[in-house]
Amino acid sequence: MNTLINIGRSFGSGGGSIGQAIGKKLGIPFYDNELISKVAEENGYSRNLFAGEEKRSLFSMSSFFASSRLSYMDSGYVNDDVMFNIQSEVIRGIAEKGDAVIIGRCADYILREKKCLNVFIGAPEEYRIQRLMKEENLTEDEAEKLMRKKDRTRETYYNYYTFGAWGHASNYHLCVDSSVLGIDGTADYIIDFGRRAGLIK
Repeated sequence: MNTLINIGRSFGSGGGSIGQAIGKKLGIPFYDNELISKVAEENGYSRNLFAGEEKRSLFSMSSFFASSRLSYMDSGYVNDDVMFNIQSEVIRGIAEKGDAVIIGRCADYILREKKCLNVFIGAPEEYRIQRLMKEENLTEDEAEKLMRKKDRTRETYYNYYTFGAWGHASNYHLCVDSSVLGIDGTADYIIDFGRRAGLIK
């Protein structure tokens, strides 16, 4: 059984850093947006397909028209839904290859037929704002606006493609507040939970 850990996260909660810490502690590969893009490129796709955040336009007319991998290759154009299908193919390939910690990208839904540990990492808004102010060198107002924008796009993306509810406890094995134990402490907690649940080797 491969160890597969899928991590959803609210913006500013440190979910990416926690996922990376889990990968290091377990000695298994960690895949964030950049590394998923690299895997996609190795499989013949453009890195640009995965260059941005998990987002889609609420009113994207392109999503109403059928497309295909072939038409993408021919024209250089791909719509939101085809991009999600390509992304799903890449993520399934990662899971088949071996152990992995995967950040975002609806991986919990894409790998729903596999035995995975699905985690959502959140934190109080004030904690996230303060963290963003420090790490991104933003004012409090800028940090709050960015946090709300990113959360909104992640929620829209996840809910559209999974028909689920982003951040709702019923979608995950574990929801955790990263402000309580910090990056390393939260990583340790998730690993301990996963082992107790029989989902981490």
